[in-house]
Amino acid sequence: MRFAVPVFPGSNCDVDCVKAVEDVLDQPVDRVWHTQTDLSGYDAIILPGGFSYGDYLRTGALARFSPVMEGVREAAAKGKLVVGICNGFQILLEAGLLPGAMRRNDHLQFRCDIQPLRVENARLPFTRDYREGETIRIPIAHGEGNYYCDDETLAELKRNNQIVFRYAGENPNGSVDDIAGIVNREGNVLGMMPHPERAVHSWMGSADGVRFFTSMLKYWRESGAA
Repeated sequence: MRFAVPVFPGSNCDVDCVKAVEDVLDQPVDRVWHTQTDLSGYDAIILPGGFSYGDYLRTGALARFSPVMEGVREAAAKGKLVVGICNGFQILLEAGLLPGAMRRNDHLQFRCDIQPLRVENARLPFTRDYREGETIRIPIAHGEGNYYCDDETLAELKRNNQIVFRYAGENPNGSVDDIAGIVNREGNVLGMMPHPERAVHSWMGSADGVRFFTSMLKYWRESGAA
């Protein structure tokens, strides 16, 4: 299984994502500069966290126009796995690959912590190694993680079981319905504000992110793509 990690000007979690894939899965992974358009040689794409284009205008609003997003769109349309973490989630929203929008945290402060999450859907390519309803601990680090969607969109997310993770206990940013991560209707494009790549060793404070990556590899092998 070959992974691509697109790098935008301002990305700062790309190396973390590469190390997580290497350490957990021992699979090939490349950092891909944002000017590259052809991602056809990859089975999965991880849009990393950071501050793409300095978050000028609005988080993810400029990155959506990067040439590499053409390859991301094509991969998503073909059913390949696409993950957006933190700023990557914001980019997927701006690109229209996921519904909704992101706002500043309701307390207007940057929040960095290890956050308990409830696994709401364990039948996805990204979560099959978790148990549904399980509480896991994954780090967060963001100032704009306040996920918003209108009532109609929220009802649709619930109806289609597209809410993947919810914050357990305190909601750290005011996100609607405590949402921490969602998936598209097809189930192959996921966005989440917490960072599973920062929770793959016990010395990080949690290793609960390991099963996020092993789920992807298991799905890829079982789907016959291997």
